[in-house]
Parts: sequence; structure tokens; C-alpha cells
Amino acid sequence: MWLPAVLSVFGLATQNSFTSQPASAVASSQTSLTYKQDATTFTAKDLLELTRPGTPLANPVGDLALVSVDSYSFEDNKDFKSLFITPLDIASERLEIALPDGGEAFWLDSRTMAHVVVTGEGSKAKQELYAFSVDFEQHFSGSRLSSDTPILVGSFPITTASSFRYSPSSGYLVFSAYVYADGDLTMVKANDEAYDSRGNSALIYDSALERLWDTWAGPKHKSLFSVRLHKEGSTWVLGKDFVNTLHGTGLSSPSEPFGGTGDFDISDTHIVYTAADPGLPAVLHTRQGIYYVDFGGSETIELTSGNQGATGGPVFNKRGDKVAWREAEKDRDGSARSDIVIYDLDTDVRYTLTQNWDRAPGNLAFSESGDFLYFTAEDQARVKVFVLPVPATPTRSTAKHFRSSMNTIPIALTDSHVASGLQVLPGDRLLFAMSSLTSPNDAFVIRNTDRVENDIKDQSSDVYRGELVQVTQFTADRLQGKTLSEGEEFWFKGADDRDIQGWLLKPPGYSASDSRKWPIVLLIHGGPESAWEDSWSTRWNPNVFANQGYFTVAINPTGSTSFGQNLTNAIKGDWGGKPFVDLRKGWQYILDTYPQVDPERAVAAGASWGGYAINWIQGNPEFGFGFKALVCHDGASHVFDSAYDSLSSDALGFFNREWGGRPWEDSSRVLHQKYSPSNTVSKWSTPELVIHGSKDYRLAETEGIAAFHALQQLGVPSRLVIFPDENHWVLKPGNSLQWHYEVFRWFDQFVGRD
Repeated sequence: MWLPAVLSVFGLATQNSFTSQPASAVASSQTSLTYKQDATTFTAKDLLELTRPGTPLANPVGDLALVSVDSYSFEDNKDFKSLFITPLDIASERLEIALPDGGEAFWLDSRTMAHVVVTGEGSKAKQELYAFSVDFEQHFSGSRLSSDTPILVGSFPITTASSFRYSPSSGYLVFSAYVYADGDLTMVKANDEAYDSRGNSALIYDSALERLWDTWAGPKHKSLFSVRLHKEGSTWVLGKDFVNTLHGTGLSSPSEPFGGTGDFDISDTHIVYTAADPGLPAVLHTRQGIYYVDFGGSETIELTSGNQGATGGPVFNKRGDKVAWREAEKDRDGSARSDIVIYDLDTDVRYTLTQNWDRAPGNLAFSESGDFLYFTAEDQARVKVFVLPVPATPTRSTAKHFRSSMNTIPIALTDSHVASGLQVLPGDRLLFAMSSLTSPNDAFVIRNTDRVENDIKDQSSDVYRGELVQVTQFTADRLQGKTLSEGEEFWFKGADDRDIQGWLLKPPGYSASDSRKWPIVLLIHGGPESAWEDSWSTRWNPNVFANQGYFTVAINPTGSTSFGQNLTNAIKGDWGGKPFVDLRKGWQYILDTYPQVDPERAVAAGASWGGYAINWIQGNPEFGFGFKALVCHDGASHVFDSAYDSLSSDALGFFNREWGGRPWEDSSRVLHQKYSPSNTVSKWSTPELVIHGSKDYRLAETEGIAAFHALQQLGVPSRLVIFPDENHWVLKPGNSLQWHYEVFRWFDQFVGRD
């Protein structure tokens, strides 16, 4: 239920000046911040104004891709959105199309794009679909891209249509939208008006999951709709008959709060999607089913067995006769490793491929022939692209690992960074985005996948590599001249003699021959089932810390993902145990290996589970870290009680799993007594900055306030920063800029910088 630090959603905000606000809560004297912001320094402002590309989406023939791009300007106090169209196989100038009103875009055919945008305000707001053609001229001397004026195709009766998938061959558009219990898209506006004028603001619940992430549950839910969208002569036409394909099923898809196009796929005739089991309370269970329905919504079939846990990422093969998805074996365990499951629609047989592989698949895509599956998966703090042959369908369904004469161990095609948004292209190619510690997303293509597939079939090589080509360089110009660390990984022996990995980023100007001593910061990730990976982040970006002069350390202790399920599972019931053996040993390894760092100028920061870690370190000075200042952001089990979090969070099932049961049960009560920071508050003595978002329903803001009040009563230098309009993350540019200011001002006050 906890989300990795690498995930980010960026919102609009009013500009926030880069100035500290007065705060009487700071016990020690104010210190002015010597914030580094020269031409070579990568600052928080640089981070927040840097272009933020999405994942590429190729057209049907695979020669062009569109990429949605956001950027923010503090000078203009404005977020800028645009589309970039880029050729995939030849060098060419990219075409940029400004989208001042935002919206979503997708391909209608290989030279026509659709753009859905909300126009108007209040009761006059409506959602319209426009089409515009792209001209791609190729010459011996180069190529040129251009587009014509968008033409209005039609409109939707609501303003929440999103997550569009289009089938050019059948002429059907499938999308998600919010509807009331009647399921009628055309009645949403009237139902909205009736609900808004009901005469009170009461929210009444008879079952849990009354709020999720940052929103109180209301009377609407998401559903998937189909509608005709076709071409008559040279004119595109959007139909008027919107079919709710989930109506009457009790199902909702995509999943809240972050679901989208990755939760469903379409063939020429059908939709396959994932949805929570409607017969189970979602706040306590993770079970989801995979469902199959035609565009008319006439018959819904469940493809899963009903005994599984979470599912996700269903995809059709090109022929539409097979579906693949990822599936966890156990319910009630959101961090359980998933396997790849394939369902043969012709034979009604379901089988599992990867139960003997100790990694979890992510984004799935069938090859053009359907004989191979390409997918992403976390592996040792990276997200790599893998390939696996699809064996012939067995004679009967099996939940066990399906054995065949073909290789069943996935083969890695990339070995660094973090890949996402994988798409198979015609002509033996793969398209995906890739980010790293030094760059946001860019589009990459792997060519010659036919060679890879033939090698696997023939078992003729133990090195399976296609040709990796970088297609875009969205941020290269803005990052030129900035000093960014690629990150150096290190390994050491942690708890139970396990190999534990970490990253270190050295500050600009660092030298192994330094006589000076550098301040050092330990960053502790959330989750706890997540990882510091070789990826870009617009929130917790290690290079921003390094560029402010800190020797930056990020360790992946027990509980981290991408190093095998045993390490991930080992944190359950042991939040305050093995992870801190790992952190202590990793910390000592750095101090022993790098005499250039100053242990007397050490600080630490963490969010979510990392916030729990900060307060557990506070109450256990015998750990010997010697930190001079701490930062706790939206931390789990701040001070009031870990049992309180177990009952107040929107993630009840998560806490029950992690803490051995419900908080009043004996097995859980013992763990809360053993590992709750509330039991060690009397030992707190390190200056601490506490940050919390008021809309954080994962961990209530009272946890942060309680921690601050405890520190204040103990006389420990402390400061509280509340963001009333933020959730578990700080997303608005002005707020994020202030967040960075407060963190570095706090560290600077207690350890200073040269």
C-alpha cells in the first residue's frame, strides 16, 4: 500500500517565495541558509522547473510516438503542458504542440491524433474530442513534421473521461469515467446537481474505506465505457451511444486512486480489465479479478480463479485469443510477489509462467507474433526490460508453475536505469521510457528483437541483447553544465549475513585526496516495501542533496524490493529490527571506507516508513548513528502509537499484515509494544524537523503534530511544517520549493556547510 519514492505526480500551485517564514517553535537561534545556486549546481528550483516527460505512445505503424510533457515556470507562475511528436527510426526535428488547457492525447491512426480537453467552466464545462493530422515528410536530406488545425469531432456528457484506448480496426473507443449507482453517463450532471444541493455536507458510511489517499469517498465510482469513433469519408465521427460495459456487475475499474490505462486493454471486440473483488471489503483485502467483456457489455466473464491476490496489467496478444496479466498468489498481502499468468481464450485454459523466478513483473506486452512476452521488472535497484517465450497452452488449467521444453527464466535486455511504458512495435522493435539518477524520462527503442527471439529459440547464445537506441533528449540542454552524480552502488553484509545494497552520491568538488571533511546525509526510503533505484524523482532527488554539499547515502535495507522476495518479506513483524541492523552496518561501512566524510556533521531524513525510521532512531540512541539533526516527513507511527496508525489509516489491511494482526490481538499487541516509537519518546534528544500534509489519509496529520508536541515538551529543538493542501507527497511547485528550503535550512542550522 505504500508507494515507492520514485513515483511522482506534479500539480499546479501558486508561487512560493524562497524565504523562510518566522517560526517561534525553533528552539535554537535562526541561521541564514547559505544555499548553493551557481551555474553548475543542480538546485531544487532547477528540479522543479525541469521538463517532465511522460512515457512515449507509438502510432499503429510504429514510426512516430507522442510524448506528453509538463514544465513549470516560477517566473510565470504557471504550468506548461505540450505534446511532442518524435520519429522513432530517423533523425528529425520533433514537433511540439502546446496544450494550454491540458487534456489527454492518443492516436486514431498513424497520422491522426485525438486530443480530449475540458472547455468552459462551472455548469458550462464540457469535454470535447478534437482530431488533428500530422504530416511526416521524409527526404534524402532529412524529414519534417507538421500538423494541421484541430477539428472538433464530438463531446462527452461528462468532464471526467480519461484513460483512452482506441481500436482503429473496429472503430471503438474505450475510456473510464465517474458515474453514480445508476451507471448512466448521461445522468451524471443532473445527479451532481442533486447531490450538491442536498442541503447538508454530511458524509455517511456503513463500511470502511471511507477515504482513500487524499479524498473522502463519495457516491460516484469509475466505470469503463465504449463508444463508436470512426471515419466517414474524411470526417471523424464520435457516436452518441455510450455503453457502460461494467453496468450491473458491481465492479469498478480502473482502480483508485492511481489506476489508468494500465488497468485494462482492448482487442478488436473485447475489453479485459482488473477490478477489486466486490464481495470483499477492499480496505482489508487485496484480491482483484481479471474480467473479460465485449464492447456491448453483454456478458462479463472472470478469467481468474477467485483464489488469487492482487492482479494488474492485463494485455491481449495481437490476435486477441490470449490474455496475460500479473497476479499475486495470496490475498491480503499488497507486497506479495506477482507471477505472469496467461489465459488462452480459445481453450479456456489458464497457466502460470514465472513462479520459479524471484522477481515481480511489471508492464507486459506480447510480441507481434504472440510467441514472446516482453515486460519490465525490478532487479537490484533497477527496472529492466525482460523477455520470456510463451509456451504452447497446456491441456488443462494449472496454478502451479508450467514446465515446458522452452526456457522459463526471463532474459534481461537492459541492465541499468529504470524502464517504464513498454510497447511492442512492428519491425522487431520495443519502445519504452527510461530514467536514471541523472535524467528524467527519455524515449528508447530496442531494435532487432528478432535476433533476440531466435537466439532464445536456438539456445545459441548466453548473451541476449538487441540494439538499444536513445530517441529523445528532452532535458539534455537544461542539464548541460550541471554537476550530477550517476550514483555509485555499494554492497555490504547486513542482518542474517544478507547482501545489502546502497547508493552513494558524492558532492560536486569531492576528491578522494580531500583533507576537508564533508557533511553526510542518510536518506531512508518509504514503503517499507520499495527501493532507492537508479531513477529520477521530482520529490526526493538524491542529486539535489549532493549538490548542496552533502555526501549522500541511500541504503536499501530489509524490506526493500528488487532483491528477492525473501528480503522484502523479512520486514513483516520486524519494522524496528533487521532494517536497522542493515542501516547501521551500511552507515559504518561508509564511515570506514570514506574518511573524507565528517561523522560529526551527519544528518538523516526519511518519509513514510522512512519517517518511522527517523523516530525509531530518535528513541534508540544506542544505535550510535550520531546524527546532529533529523527530518521526518509524513512518517509512519510518529509518536502517538503504531496501533493508532493501524486504526486511523486508509490502509488497514497493510498495517494488519505488517504488524501481525489487528492491534488488539495478542500477536500484534506484542509487536506494537516492542516497536512503537511512542514507547521510547523519553529518549528523544536530536533536533527534528517534522513535516506533514493535512490531506494525508495514509498517515493522519495528527501523528506529525503529536511528534512535534512531544519534542517541544522535551525541550528538543524542533520545527513543524504543515502543508494544508498536500497529501502523503508534496506536489505543488511552490510547496516543494519551500519543503527543500526548510530541509536544508534545518540541516544547515545544526551542521553547517563549507
